Amino acid sequence: MPSPTRPTPISDRPWTQRRNAIFAESFFENFYLPHDSATDSSSFSSQTSSTSATASMRSALLFEQKVEEMKPSKSDINWVIMDYLVSEGYPGAAAKFAQETNISQPLDTDGIRDRVQIRSAIHAGKIDEAIDLINELDPQILDTDHILHFDLLQLQLIEIIRSILNKPDGGSPQSSEFRPALEFATEQLSPRAPTDQKYQQALERTMALMIFPPDKMTAEFKVLLDLKLRETVADSVNEAILNSKGQRPEAKIRQLVRARAWAEMQAREAKVQLPESLPIGLDGPVDGDPMVT
Repeated sequence: MPSPTRPTPISDRPWTQRRNAIFAESFFENFYLPHDSATDSSSFSSQTSSTSATASMRSALLFEQKVEEMKPSKSDINWVIMDYLVSEGYPGAAAKFAQETNISQPLDTDGIRDRVQIRSAIHAGKIDEAIDLINELDPQILDTDHILHFDLLQLQLIEIIRSILNKPDGGSPQSSEFRPALEFATEQLSPRAPTDQKYQQALERTMALMIFPPDKMTAEFKVLLDLKLRETVADSVNEAILNSKGQRPEAKIRQLVRARAWAEMQAREAKVQLPESLPIGLDGPVDGDPMVT
């Protein structure tokens, strides 16, 4: 039986691979399967399928043991939860959680409520109201972030078109009924389109919603009418407001999940011994979670 091929030593790999492998191994350094003096080249080359399975089980058990040993402190967990409640805009829950856990972190309750009000307006399709609230909070946000401003105006145009398409009588709208959408596009979006080709293309796709019946639209156009677009724009607005206040634009747990998923990928590429499945815990304990991007 031919000997299994050993992975290329980190020192012999290209710099990018060395950097990634070293980072991943440092991330998972507490989860390595220990090697003892009895594990030499002869024993490595004589492994059978049964011993490989045993080693895999042993690796999984040792990994679980290391996970138990490296559990974060309760205060660290409380901090991550508190950070999420503040970043995502849950002022009532944040205040109550701070009281129950004796966290002395000062809360900008008014600031959180402002972000919640703006997000709620966007989720409800009231984009003009959301823009007014953003400008009341800080006019510089939309003055300096032209992409975000365009995204909001594009969404407002989509909401106007949506209201026309969703006629109470269920009939097909007449061309004259699209006049409010045409006027809004002409006044608010057309002047911005020549400044960037992406704006021009986005405007053209949005205007096409007035041409095709909803049941005959391709996926390219249906995605514009998907309510998930409201959530995407609302998240961008929330991040912009946090940035304007000098705060982190997203909850720390999102960064931690991405870092953990990336480190697992790098560790597996570096042939670090890990259990076959390492669920993050977001989609249940049975199957491994998908890579978070």
